[in-house]
Amino acid sequence: MLAAGRLHGQSPADTLRLLERFPVGERLLYDARFGFITLGHAAMEVAGVDTIRGVPSLHINFVLQGGTFFYRMNDRMDSWIGLADFASRRFRQDFDEGGKRRQANYEIFPDSGFYRDLKADTTLPTSPDPLDDAAFFYFARTVPLEPGQRYEFNRYFRPDRNPVVLEVLARDTIDVPAGRFPTVVIRPTVQGRGILAEASDPRMWLSDDDRRIMVQLKSRFPFGTITLRLLKSERPAEPADSSQAR
Repeated sequence: MLAAGRLHGQSPADTLRLLERFPVGERLLYDARFGFITLGHAAMEVAGVDTIRGVPSLHINFVLQGGTFFYRMNDRMDSWIGLADFASRRFRQDFDEGGKRRQANYEIFPDSGFYRDLKADTTLPTSPDPLDDAAFFYFARTVPLEPGQRYEFNRYFRPDRNPVVLEVLARDTIDVPAGRFPTVVIRPTVQGRGILAEASDPRMWLSDDDRRIMVQLKSRFPFGTITLRLLKSERPAEPADSSQAR
């Protein structure tokens, strides 16, 4: 088991290159399947760079829409991550599952050590270098994943839900609509509710290359297990002289 707060390779100098690793315009599109039935679609996107309380922050979002004739879902998460420290500054959830609406709106202050739940109008302590649910999708792509290793991080922004665990299960080559990919299979778990919750028994397949894009995700919902399969990976074209800039 490897416990860590900030990984090696996550120094401020490295995180300043966050836009190179996760460029604005990167968009991953998925189908959502229940067995052989296509239920809907999902997308993860690097939407832009916003300034949150004076801090340049990467805005990412995750959307999942679909369902069956008896169960519908329309879920969205938005996260803003500081470019210089890879710490969450703002997190919003808007989930509509089975006719039940669940919304959350958090302002996170890493430098001051607290977060605000705007819906409940409360202020509570946060973790060092805090991350939210959506941010962990991208943080997992920076971890040096070695099969057989279990990584624990006390970085979830709500300290009572730590640690977040990334268990590396195996290497696998899989076929999805976007093609064939060598992958690293991980079991990411966050205490609480959501697509990465421990009770959802999630499995994630990340491409076994430098990009570590999510190729496939399986997660349990009330009516059964949903599989997200990569349909398309969109990435903005690099400038012609980008190799010289490096």
